[in-house]
Amino acid sequence: MDHESHSSTYFLFRFQDYGYVTPQRGEEKREREREKEKRKMLRHAARRLATTRAAAAGGRSSRALSTAEVPAEAATDSAFAEAWKKVAPNIETPATPMSLMQPRPPTPAAIPSKLTVNFVLPYKSEIANKEVDMVIVPATTGQMGVLPGHVSTIAELKPGVLSVHEGNDITKYFVSSGFAFVHANSIADIVAVEAVPLDQIDPAAVQQGLAEFNAKLGSASTELEKAEAQIGVDVHSALNAALAG
Repeated sequence: MDHESHSSTYFLFRFQDYGYVTPQRGEEKREREREKEKRKMLRHAARRLATTRAAAAGGRSSRALSTAEVPAEAATDSAFAEAWKKVAPNIETPATPMSLMQPRPPTPAAIPSKLTVNFVLPYKSEIANKEVDMVIVPATTGQMGVLPGHVSTIAELKPGVLSVHEGNDITKYFVSSGFAFVHANSIADIVAVEAVPLDQIDPAAVQQGLAEFNAKLGSASTELEKAEAQIGVDVHSALNAALAG
């Protein structure tokens, strides 16, 4: 399809969405109405996932990223199930992400003495529901310490050291990137793209990799080559600083 016909098709669909094109009768009209109902159902499900039932029950304005109040019981999306039955009555209602989520413990009245940490990678769970004194994460805004009772925060991670403090014991990981989700109930969920215990990193390999990427950066002739080399330099520089510190 050429650009002109593609643009025409796009604007035709937009006009149909807003009612500027007269709907056809018969089966085509019913099919369009079913598609419209499906879109409405999906939009409704997305809004439901962005709010909390506790806030709705209390008549307060919900905040999509607020974790101050989360229901202790498992949530069910009855509105989604009802809308599904209207669109596909002969098909069993599928489970929504809301129904699969495990309920999070409520926010305690007093600040607990420990911070509960979950640290996961795409291929494994490194730490699960472990109570610690503090974690320090390499946020893009700088090193961020998280203690029990920390305010709700979402922090993007940069290449650097994640340290987990338990009394006198400190376990350090080097993380490549990711996010830290700190909840009001003193639970911290840390998600990293890649991570490795700091004591398992070979200093000689880091120095060799840093030299190689610096050479690639100096000889790069395209913007893509420069960007790839700069990423390598940044990561290996962070690794080198982590080992030196």
